[in-house]
Amino acid sequence: MMLQLIDDIDIRQLNLQWIRSQFGLVSQEPILFDLTIAENIAYGLDNVSMEDIINAARRANIHQFIDQLPQGYETKVGLKGSFLSGGEKQRIAIARVLVRRPKVLLLDEPTSAMDSYNEHIVQEALDQAQIEDSSRTSLIVAHRLSTIRSCDLICALHRGHIVESGTHAELAQRRGAYCKMLAQNNLQ
Repeated sequence: MMLQLIDDIDIRQLNLQWIRSQFGLVSQEPILFDLTIAENIAYGLDNVSMEDIINAARRANIHQFIDQLPQGYETKVGLKGSFLSGGEKQRIAIARVLVRRPKVLLLDEPTSAMDSYNEHIVQEALDQAQIEDSSRTSLIVAHRLSTIRSCDLICALHRGHIVESGTHAELAQRRGAYCKMLAQNNLQ
């Protein structure tokens, strides 16, 4: 049996609810509810102040957009966020995660469905979130390699196995699997 550890502690000795509270997920297709923007950011949390909601929105690069809406943070987003663009939904989902201050941030294809403008804005938000809490670990799953260029460690996978790892510069020089992906993405 393989032992699973978190900070050298057997995972079976830890409270599962506590473990889950340490993680934040931003998926490829964010889930928003037919509530206000503020309620979507604070969703699932008790006693979140408006100040915390606004700070999370600022860190997610969505505050300025929200502030320009006639009803601001009280604007209803529609069923599944139907009144918002993909980039706006994603940034609200990022704000929802950031207001929780997770120790581990899981990002599953966070910019895959975006145009380059929105990708850039979301990427800035994610980079800023990492700078603000350097103790946070971010795990990013991405096929769009521009999303991971600035990562400290990149692992290239093939059929579920790590075939090489390193920084962007190191992997680009090796001319291996990552370099082939770069060529396919036109990102040399």
